[in-house]
Amino acid sequence: MPAGIWIVKETIFKNAKLIDGRHVDIRVEGAHVNSIEPAAGTDGPGGDAIDLDGALVLPGFVEGHIHLDTSFYGDKWVAHRPCTNGFDVEERVRFQAENMAKAAPMAERARNQLDLCIGNGSLYMRSHVMVDGSVGLKSLEAILAVREDYRDLIDIQIVAFPQSGILKSPGTAELLDEAIRLGADLVGGLDPASFDRDAQGHLDVVFGVAEKHGVDVDIHLHEAGTLGAFTIEEICRRTEALGMQGHVAISHAYGLGDLDRDGARRIGALLSRSGVAVMTNAPGAHNFPPIALLRSEGVTVFSGSDNIRDSWWPYGDGDMLRRAEIIGYRSGYFTDAELSSAFDVVTVGGAKALRLEAYEIEVGAPATFVALQAEHVPEAVVAVPKKRLVFKNGRLIAENGQIVR
Repeated sequence: MPAGIWIVKETIFKNAKLIDGRHVDIRVEGAHVNSIEPAAGTDGPGGDAIDLDGALVLPGFVEGHIHLDTSFYGDKWVAHRPCTNGFDVEERVRFQAENMAKAAPMAERARNQLDLCIGNGSLYMRSHVMVDGSVGLKSLEAILAVREDYRDLIDIQIVAFPQSGILKSPGTAELLDEAIRLGADLVGGLDPASFDRDAQGHLDVVFGVAEKHGVDVDIHLHEAGTLGAFTIEEICRRTEALGMQGHVAISHAYGLGDLDRDGARRIGALLSRSGVAVMTNAPGAHNFPPIALLRSEGVTVFSGSDNIRDSWWPYGDGDMLRRAEIIGYRSGYFTDAELSSAFDVVTVGGAKALRLEAYEIEVGAPATFVALQAEHVPEAVVAVPKKRLVFKNGRLIAENGQIVR
């Protein structure tokens, strides 16, 4: 073969069913979709053919909020330890530190969790990783190395997350700054008013690091009721002042679920105007944001597993399709339109929040998708079929929950 000439592999994915119900053949050249044509039942010249047999083909799921550094998945079982009095973030952080000291190596546990998520069809991820005075940059360095090893299987964004607070944990502000230099993609925060007891000081650091490095923000917010609403207002105010619309997310935002409908709608309108996204995993033990109301106001809502078998709760299976089912169940969704909106939260909503380009299945986009047996999206949400083929850039990487190496 002459120097400088190479062959780009062509693959035809036959008999695929798209979300809109069309039966198509998807022609892939290299890593990208070259054409989408009505299903013809023929291979065409020069292409390898994969017959999907009418499977529903969906864009790769977006795992928008997870903690790769703190899961015990694949490690020995860690019995859940209840807080002394209800839900207490500071006490949970202490329990986590005690459990982590006895856990298997972080890289091993992170790999276990990634294999679980990828096997279920998550091909995009945002992981919060502890960066604070208690652990320094050690956790970040470990997860950065794992991310590099998995770069051909999943796209991972990393949030430098001050789990022990910023003002309460000396040196954390400087560590967050260094974390971005080291390779973290976003800067995080944690309950500015209730944990650090200084919303303005906490947000000064978070948005200061974001502005200095030109990175996005994703803040954990467990604060309830009107206190949570106040903090959301402050985050939105700073987002607008810095022109960061579309670059800021609030994770959990439990307080939105405590407000009456008018109050939630008012905050929803503010979030929409400020371009601040909201992440919820619809947790069983808490009120959570009213997803339908927020979406009706134009707010980007996305989701994630959050914790999988860690010090916060023993649940989680790394399946974002099941997460859509949980969101629908807890939100009282019954109609096809409502079930489809739950699916949007774990796909297009996540893609928008993570600012993913060329996400959906279309000509020119990466050939990255999940194929499973379901008549349509609403059935997929309620049936959660586990037999799946997972493709990344045109290559099969997982089948029926198992990574294909």
